[in-house]
Amino acid sequence: MTRKWMTVVPVKRLSAAKSRLRGAVPEERHPELALAMVRDTATAVLSATTVAELIVVTDDPVVAEAVREIGAKVAPDPGAGLNAALRFGADEVAGLAAYRAVLTGDLPALRPADLDAALREATRRAFVPDAAGTGTVLLAVPPREPLDPRFGPHSASAHLTSGAIPLTGDWPGLRQDVDTAADLETVLGLGAGVRTRSLLRDLGLSQACTSAACAG
Repeated sequence: MTRKWMTVVPVKRLSAAKSRLRGAVPEERHPELALAMVRDTATAVLSATTVAELIVVTDDPVVAEAVREIGAKVAPDPGAGLNAALRFGADEVAGLAAYRAVLTGDLPALRPADLDAALREATRRAFVPDAAGTGTVLLAVPPREPLDPRFGPHSASAHLTSGAIPLTGDWPGLRQDVDTAADLETVLGLGAGVRTRSLLRDLGLSQACTSAACAG
């Protein structure tokens, strides 16, 4: 399979990341949780056979160092919000000549095969709704087409209205982002990545993780 997709993941500074998730773990461990999910997401993305490169858009030096160790490239956040960061990473850093896909950084149960399957279906500008059906976890565009991201509240309907095609395959790890403590339990059941699982186990919060989900 051709590694043709340039992928982009935006990451806020850890001190501000995942604000809706605060309280799920002790406050002093919250940045560790956000970073663990980013690292698991990045590892899965880079393991996908369709992915040529991962660009992480961030101004956090801890995030930058961590993802470079995994093999990602880092681009500075232009500082004008999420959609601006996505446009910059996809249309300027990766470039309009490339196949580009942007993902959220909180997909710790992502499986490379699921990402491959979704990207194979993205023959035109397309998006993958989150598990709730209201948000977006992935937006993909072919060469020479602007990304035009519409992330934010009700982004699934915004992307649909903008002409993007919804992709709704059976990809539970791809579709399950993490905004709440309940979402953490769900990704543990699906099989969270090593770093997220290890942190939650260290905190005594991994009881929901079955033996099958904890393997690997």
